[in-house]
Amino acid sequence: MKALVYTQPNEMQILDRPFPSLQKDEVVLKIESVGICGSDMHAFHGHDPRRKPGLVLGHEFAGTVEEVESPLFLKGQRVTGNPLITCGYCEYCLQGRNNLCANRSMVGMTRPGAFAQYMSIPANSLIAIPDNLSLDAAALTEPGATAVHAINLSMRALQRPIQECKVLILGGGAIGMLSALLLKHYGVDDLTVAEVNPLRRDAIEKHVSCKTINPIQDKVAENAYEFVMDCVGAATTRNMALNVIKPGGVFMHVGLQDWASEIDMRKLTLAEITLLGTYTYSTVDLKATVDLLARNAFGDLSWVERRSLDEGPEAFSDLHAGRIAAAKVLLKPF
Repeated sequence: MKALVYTQPNEMQILDRPFPSLQKDEVVLKIESVGICGSDMHAFHGHDPRRKPGLVLGHEFAGTVEEVESPLFLKGQRVTGNPLITCGYCEYCLQGRNNLCANRSMVGMTRPGAFAQYMSIPANSLIAIPDNLSLDAAALTEPGATAVHAINLSMRALQRPIQECKVLILGGGAIGMLSALLLKHYGVDDLTVAEVNPLRRDAIEKHVSCKTINPIQDKVAENAYEFVMDCVGAATTRNMALNVIKPGGVFMHVGLQDWASEIDMRKLTLAEITLLGTYTYSTVDLKATVDLLARNAFGDLSWVERRSLDEGPEAFSDLHAGRIAAAKVLLKPF
């Protein structure tokens, strides 16, 4: 079968890979649509030691069941799924917080991912999708669920309803875009997205209908926002978030660009800022996101760009160079 393989830093190649073997309680999926994630770009740049050259990346997928060795699904069913392979018995899984599973592995990291025509995965990781949801839209379930999970955690910590808050999102990539669309769906009107790429700023203004700023050029007032989401996770964005958040506000940290940095702990303490970290989503979040997508809660998704799997190497290069306006590129293996 055809697969897009991470061969060395800053290089992706279309190579031939064996058809996945079918194991007990697993299925082989025919991948119909798969998204390029920021973490795939992180691996492409050679910045993720967990993802080594020779790996098939990709974990934002939708497809149809091609082969099945489980009673949970039938051949031909349309599905998306949880790329986190969890144990089901640790304390976090038993709490329903399987995103924190102590024994988790991951599609596109510890096992071959979805940048291929076919992929194997445990059947209990899959989620059936309704007939009215396209496979391209279903491939946005994983990043959409990241936004759902982060915003749900944040709303529990906010002192006032999120609709009353002045909100700033740092980063207009897929998570920032989907978060902005979801917040608009929830009724948030005072919403700004900070994004350095002018193509993405234009796309956000068009599809989200909210204010955008260039954080390099535009000065943002201190203590201006009740809720800030950092969807980048760099040292500069963390510092910016703490500078612009109001006393008593909530700072949701989502992105993982930099692994460590200094932050203003004095303001965090004296201004009673709530700093939250979030990691991915639970299976419940994924199922909720499928429902939100089916109800068009994220809009018409016309900002998504589609390319063939054969165009994958060029898509990675274009994303690296900032030549793509779309916050999400979907690759189509067939």
